[in-house]
Amino acid sequence: MKIYLVGGAVRDALLNLPIKDKDWVVVGGTKEILLKKNFQQVGKDFPVFLHPETHEEYALARKERKSGRGYTGFDTDSNTNVTLEDDLIRRDLTINAIAQDEYGNYIDPFEGKKDIECRLIRHISESFIEDPLRVLRTARFAAALVHLGFTIAKETIDLMSIIVKKKELLYLTANRIWNETEKAFQTSNPHVYFQILHTCKALQFFFPDMYFLYENNFFLKYNTFNKHIILMGLAKISTFEKKIDIRFSYLCQFLSINQMFLKTSKIFYDTHSASMIKNLCKRFNIPSYIRDIAVLNTGFCIFLKTINYQSSKNIVRMFYKIDAWRKPNRIKKLSFLINFNSFNIFKSNFFPSQSSYFLKKYFSVVQNVSIQLILNQGFTGSAIKHELIRLRINKLESWRFKNMKYYN
Repeated sequence: MKIYLVGGAVRDALLNLPIKDKDWVVVGGTKEILLKKNFQQVGKDFPVFLHPETHEEYALARKERKSGRGYTGFDTDSNTNVTLEDDLIRRDLTINAIAQDEYGNYIDPFEGKKDIECRLIRHISESFIEDPLRVLRTARFAAALVHLGFTIAKETIDLMSIIVKKKELLYLTANRIWNETEKAFQTSNPHVYFQILHTCKALQFFFPDMYFLYENNFFLKYNTFNKHIILMGLAKISTFEKKIDIRFSYLCQFLSINQMFLKTSKIFYDTHSASMIKNLCKRFNIPSYIRDIAVLNTGFCIFLKTINYQSSKNIVRMFYKIDAWRKPNRIKKLSFLINFNSFNIFKSNFFPSQSSYFLKKYFSVVQNVSIQLILNQGFTGSAIKHELIRLRINKLESWRFKNMKYYN
């Protein structure tokens, strides 16, 4: 029985990147041998085991044969005759199919090291097209490695397009799609992920809302929105903020751009646009902490940008609607997103906008209203809330009257 380090750990070590997880392949081993060594089997019928101490994954070397549709339609064979090369050839990309033995020697039958040197993301064999998840994985690797100069081989893009044409993407679950997309949002260049999906014509399957946006230009008074401007903005915001909810929220505001610019600055909350984002998040089971900020940023996009022209009453109403009293961190996130609002992405440099400043300032003003004073005056029940709202509106109105002349 021989054990080899494989996959991402070998690739990242060759690229001098931090190693996140270590995966191992066991050649000539059996389920019984590993269980006797106190390994824990991950799945009843799947030959993957967890090391009793490190909890790293050890998989029996296996062959795979396509037997159905989608990414689950495979029969596996993990008998002791399966070789290391048999196991490596079933993998997606050459850079992920390099093994290393206990002495540090590399086993590289598909020239993954050469592709690393050439900064090339390339498929191993024609069987690449058997797993539709590889379309997303390859796009994600492009986003993760583009800063090192990596590009996807043309022939690999061609195979990705074939997968799309065969409609294999329809067999991917929502959770699988979001899992890869979430990882792409965590990279330094998430915009590349969407560019690749568009190139191989997969974007319309995964994100039809975004595909429509990608294929159309949106005209403003002086500027034109298009895929390049929007993705440039995603690249730009990603240099300032790593949080997924911020990056995702930025992108979401454009999915209803037609509706947005047909309306005036008098709008309080864009229910139609917010509903579009809610439906998108529901479709992919996107976590609530990401969904909530994206929905609020889209619904209040125009209101927040034009906050200086809004009434004090509506500003306080907005604070209540975003649950700012219990979740003040939302103010911080929305004030940051205002700087990358659809009105601002044409600016070449990052400068905090006045709207961003005033959102935080207005909240600090109304946050200081004392509830205890209201209780001392004898208010009870719902009257406490009504009085609190009234006092907050009055305090904000008073502050704006005294101070806004210095900002105009």
